[in-house]
Amino acid sequence: MTDTRAQTRPVIEYPIELVPPDIARFRDGNIGVRFVHSFEGAQPGPHLLITALVHGNEPAGAVALERLLSQGLRPSRGRLTLAFANVDAYARFDAAAPRASRWVEEDMNRVWSPDILLAPPRSADAARASALRPIVELADYLLDLHTTQHPNEPLVLAGPLARSRELARRCGLADLVVVDRGHAQGPRMRDYGGFADPNSAKTALLIECGQHWAASSGEVAYAASIRMLERLEMAPGSFEAPAIALPEMPSRFVEITMPVTIKHEFVFALPLRGGEIIPQAGTVIGHDGGEPVVTPHDDCFVLMPSQRLTAGLTAVRLGRLMP
Repeated sequence: MTDTRAQTRPVIEYPIELVPPDIARFRDGNIGVRFVHSFEGAQPGPHLLITALVHGNEPAGAVALERLLSQGLRPSRGRLTLAFANVDAYARFDAAAPRASRWVEEDMNRVWSPDILLAPPRSADAARASALRPIVELADYLLDLHTTQHPNEPLVLAGPLARSRELARRCGLADLVVVDRGHAQGPRMRDYGGFADPNSAKTALLIECGQHWAASSGEVAYAASIRMLERLEMAPGSFEAPAIALPEMPSRFVEITMPVTIKHEFVFALPLRGGEIIPQAGTVIGHDGGEPVVTPHDDCFVLMPSQRLTAGLTAVRLGRLMP
């Protein structure tokens, strides 16, 4: 029997403080791929790829890349590639319906497998991912800039590999680092190819910079990009200083123990926004098709509860603080 206390949450609207930048002047790129720019430093070094707009309704990353490109920033060594990803979705951004431009036909951050990318394109989003695939494969490091639905603190999704956790510790992009394995719906860019291969040195981080349309999220995205360049010893001698300070290193690591993939119809039983720690195991947090979904252990950390509650998607991720 369905618990009648479970209530469908109305979608929460957040103010749009951040003006999505006009990126039309970057359309041609400089390596033959639309909206992709790549620059080589004077000295040999690693190849860092920074991506924005994998989701078209997350303009904070575009703010950061626009700022890097506008000041003519060049790496001191190695190669820096800056890629605006799902530009067709971003072109549809409308402040009156800001969530509608997340993708064109499907989530670009769930298609990163060879079976999808090497096949005839099944969607506009997969076609764009296929065009970006060779660039992603060339990178030694990836920083993928994202934002969250609710006003959460910035956090890094480091994936399950020890080298990703170590890079997150070394870079100090956010105080919170989350160790996760992604989504049942499909693999992310940060999990593609060598980035997920235990025998490779390629390393990827995904940073959630704050709420989608908060002005501070654009500042976090720019600061994280500069910090990544600095910690990889690729930063130029001069650049526009970030307006905010990042931590020297993270203080908390959370391991995801239970991603909640929606099977039927999910409703939350608690008004979760992300970052909560639920003290008692067995606490009902929601219902999926009438079946209760409960916390798997004491002191359960809640990560990024979703307002997109469709079957097959992730409703929320639950985890525990790592020692």
